[in-house]
Amino acid sequence: MKRGAVARLLDCNAETIRYYESVQLIPEPDRTVSGHRLYDTRHIDALRFVLRLRSLGFSIDEIRSLTTMVDSGNYTCGQIARTIEAHLKTIRQKIEDLKKLESALTPLLAQCHRGDTPDCAIIKAL
Repeated sequence: MKRGAVARLLDCNAETIRYYESVQLIPEPDRTVSGHRLYDTRHIDALRFVLRLRSLGFSIDEIRSLTTMVDSGNYTCGQIARTIEAHLKTIRQKIEDLKKLESALTPLLAQCHRGDTPDCAIIKAL
């Protein structure tokens, strides 16, 4: 399959596929004589895996680590679990940071009279 067909199949942007190739998260596809990339099921499976990990908030480095382990076949369930635990720790920290932001911004917004003048309590508080 060509990149556009793969993008349609996986409901992603063709440039996303190009990017994942450039950062070597998916194997380099073979090319036709005219230079067009040809993707097979191996590439599609790899792309599905990467896209799913991205949708779960994994960074490129985390994805690279997981794909390297999986592609080598040299991993344990414990190693995968530790990677997921580290990711969850990052997510939980982000949630806490967002809660702090909400706590800081909510009272500021409550001070706003939402008028049509530049006299803004939020700006004064900031």
